[in-house]
Amino acid sequence: MKTTDVPGNDSGSNADAPEGSSGPRSENDVCFISPEARAEFVDRRIRGKMDDYARYDFSPSQVRALNIFFDLSQEFRGRELFYDTCLYIPRIMFGLESCLYVLEDEDTFVLAARSSGFGEELPNMRGWDEQVGPNVAHSEGYLFLPVRCNPDYNDLLPFLPPDNIIGNFVFKTGPDLSDSDRLFMEKYVNRVGFQLHNRLLRDRNREHLGFIRNLVEDIGHNVIVPNMYFKLYFNQLRRMINSLKTVSADMRKLGREKLEPDCADCADRLQAVHGNMKEKFDEIYRHYVQTSMFLETLLRRRHFEEGRYVLEKRPCNLRSQVVEPQLSRYMPRLEERGVELDMTLGGAPPDQVIRIVVDIGLLSQVFANLFSNAVKYTRQATLPDGRTGRFMSYGWKLVKNHFSTGVDGIRMYVFTTGKPLSLLDPMEVFQAGFRAMNEPDEAGTGHGLFFVRQVVELHRGEVGYAAREYGNEFYFILPLELEGAPSPVLPPRCPDPSR
Repeated sequence: MKTTDVPGNDSGSNADAPEGSSGPRSENDVCFISPEARAEFVDRRIRGKMDDYARYDFSPSQVRALNIFFDLSQEFRGRELFYDTCLYIPRIMFGLESCLYVLEDEDTFVLAARSSGFGEELPNMRGWDEQVGPNVAHSEGYLFLPVRCNPDYNDLLPFLPPDNIIGNFVFKTGPDLSDSDRLFMEKYVNRVGFQLHNRLLRDRNREHLGFIRNLVEDIGHNVIVPNMYFKLYFNQLRRMINSLKTVSADMRKLGREKLEPDCADCADRLQAVHGNMKEKFDEIYRHYVQTSMFLETLLRRRHFEEGRYVLEKRPCNLRSQVVEPQLSRYMPRLEERGVELDMTLGGAPPDQVIRIVVDIGLLSQVFANLFSNAVKYTRQATLPDGRTGRFMSYGWKLVKNHFSTGVDGIRMYVFTTGKPLSLLDPMEVFQAGFRAMNEPDEAGTGHGLFFVRQVVELHRGEVGYAAREYGNEFYFILPLELEGAPSPVLPPRCPDPSR
């Protein structure tokens, strides 16, 4: 048996990058920063392809076979028809019998199809061996060609394929197979691998979509609807707690009428129980309201149906309906970490009322993420007045004509003391997975500020970071949309090539 690398084999990729070429092999290898860069990359790839095909020197029949395969692989949707197309183009056009193995898991190849004249010499299942492996093998009248996937997308498959291999294509050949014919077969199988990979991804996406549809139904039935009943139970519990106050008043009245001091003492104890229970009830109910809002906001059916966050905007009081409920949730944790709320560092006037039109649930989670970061990352600083400690402030202000003439913005921010972040680009912190290197001990996923950016940009706003003298400020600016007024007309947003 002889194992060899076929001339021109694009090991590691089925995208047919020019052999011997330098520079990026695929679009994922380069960050395009301008239309000129994209045009230069595409121009280089086209010219490289022209050189490749001139070097291949395929016969007209071989070129025709590649074209027919491309046409029919686009036309046929079913997996079985695709397999038959792969096998019968070589059989009809060149008299070559073949079979196709597909990798079922990391260690097992399963025979997916065979042409009618292939026979049944080879097993229906096999593992990795000298014939079925990462290299081309010519053995006992069979040519074994690894079917490679696109390595840029192999992480989307059900498992990570070893050496980017998702199958093996076997041709029944004679002993005098020429190098040029082997080269054509290798290039043909490259195209089979690309199309097979796309079909595997498409099937997996269908499975995911089916699961998501079922999940949405389950969430509605098993989470959202039952959660609505908690409000009924809370109302019943509130009435019971309030009844304690009535019982306490009745006992105190009875004690005065009957001159029974024990009744007055019992009434006082009931009053104390009532006060403690009401305090705990109010705290639990606040958490229930916020959790319910977050659940219903994040698990909206339209998010899943459209594959993105969908806004449901309505008028609200920014302070009382968005900011203060989140601040009250995080104040106990801020106090545990020794963080003081100090509005002398900046903030909104305490009596200022701002009514805007936003998605209340999503914007509330923006502030929840910012306050959560304040809990984790606020550090000690000495203020101009000599005080030393951990401090936080928040606020908002109107920005006239920020988005365009006549389109004002509202700038909202959270400031925390500590060492300013060292960033080459302030927008780094809003990228998915970003973690600040100066705080490695704080737990986190790097998703919070990315979520902030997503929600703000859905509102057609913008996010930002500013290093201040005593700490860090995270801010965002939303178009000021008022109740009853037409939606502001904003200039088109330029796509961000870094995302």
